[in-house]
Amino acid sequence: DTTITCPKCQSKMLPGFIPDIIHGGGVVVGTWQEGRPRKSFWRGLKMTYNDGLPIRTYCCSGCGYLESYADKRFAAQ
Repeated sequence: DTTITCPKCQSKMLPGFIPDIIHGGGVVVGTWQEGRPRKSFWRGLKMTYNDGLPIRTYCCSGCGYLESYADKRFAAQ
């Protein structure tokens, strides 16, 4: 990872992710989904977990500001 500086206070941004809890208690990396959310009677929203782009979120070590980026490179390894 390259070093990212906070646009608010110029402190170092730390890489991480916001976990997404799935049915059965599993944890996955959150994803960005194109378009508007569509309701599903059974599952809350209509989508598959293979859609979308994994999200990496950076947190400022100084002020706590969050900045997120969606990219396939951020998938779980």
